[in-house]
Amino acid sequence: MTVSRGGDQYWSHLACFEMRSKFLLTVTACGLMLTGCATAEQLPTGFGQMKVGSGTNTITVFTYKPKSYHGGPLVVVFHGMLRNADLYCSNAVPLAERFNALIAAPCFPTNHFSKDDYNLGGVIKHGRVQPRKTWAYQHILETISAVRQRETNPTLPYYLIGHSAGGQFAMRYAALMPPGALHIVAANPGSDLFPRRDWKFGYGFGGLSKELSDDAALQRYLAAPLTLCLGLADIDPEHPELDRSAAAELQGKFRLERGRACFDYAQNLARERGWKFNWRKVEVPDIAHDGKAMLAAKEVQAALLATDEPTAK
Repeated sequence: MTVSRGGDQYWSHLACFEMRSKFLLTVTACGLMLTGCATAEQLPTGFGQMKVGSGTNTITVFTYKPKSYHGGPLVVVFHGMLRNADLYCSNAVPLAERFNALIAAPCFPTNHFSKDDYNLGGVIKHGRVQPRKTWAYQHILETISAVRQRETNPTLPYYLIGHSAGGQFAMRYAALMPPGALHIVAANPGSDLFPRRDWKFGYGFGGLSKELSDDAALQRYLAAPLTLCLGLADIDPEHPELDRSAAAELQGKFRLERGRACFDYAQNLARERGWKFNWRKVEVPDIAHDGKAMLAAKEVQAALLATDEPTAK
């Protein structure tokens, strides 16, 4: 992240030395004061980008800020399998302008994040659950924190939306990460996370630790503010980007069928167990597997920002 420099740091040094001569502050205390004096620059109006993380664990986040922005929410957008976060940021501009929202689109490049690292969050490797701090989802918390710091708004509300592989990312984030997002939208995911333990993780909760897969974990997942947004024309069983593994085929032949099956399974489970169920399902007419069209669809925008438009089914 970029911090203020030049004159600001000079005056911070001067203030520290004056206070030291008066109060005999230690060099360590002065250094701490300087750290507190440094502030991050605000997000630029229009398009921009920033870095989050550190060292080899750094990613680029593409941003957009409307010219008329005046304190609206943050929308974090998850790209698809092409890892084209810059395009997803651009495609989210109509949403930003309509709702006076900031856009942040983190990029997970293939040279650092394999398919399992992104689509499945890097939760399991070599058959073992990895430490939470190594999951790809941690970068989302870092992104939210960075934007809040830059906008000097530590309680800035945020929403999450992902399309295709990003929709898978969003569903698994909703299941495994702490609450905080006001709404989470998974649009046209190629496979879905069913709340069942007899399917391996990614498709179900099998193989996860007890803490991540017990009844309490399933209840948290079903209580998440999650909406499945499904294109009614996303029905190609041979789409080149569709997961056609045996585990995915158990969910259905194409994305629309899989999303409907997951929603119905989750709803029925919650009803049978008497658990809270906060999911919604929105089916969008005339849209196939098109990220730009989904982000621009009023039904999807209404589901994400929870407006009063009657879109949920």
